[in-house]
Amino acid sequence: MVRNHCLAHAISDAGWRDLRSMLEYKAGWYGREVIAVDRWYPSSKTCSSCGALAEKLPLDVREWACRRCGAAHDRDVNAARNILAAGLAVSACGDGVRPPRS
Repeated sequence: MVRNHCLAHAISDAGWRDLRSMLEYKAGWYGREVIAVDRWYPSSKTCSSCGALAEKLPLDVREWACRRCGAAHDRDVNAARNILAAGLAVSACGDGVRPPRS
């Protein structure tokens, strides 16, 4: 996302590392677990209904339909469903989506 010249400055200023640190220590307070999904995980391009992967999905495309099953997706809602599914799979199976942070 930082490579996008329109969003780079705003994203860089967001302080993602601080946010993750705060989430992790607060999750520890309440006995929860924070699962980080790999930054290259194709959550927007993967159909949440059938798992098919779209070849290209430019940032200006906000809604798309799966070629295999025909399901209509909003880009952000679809990505949220896929990230939730990946996090639940990690929680159930115990395997990481990305290497742990040092």
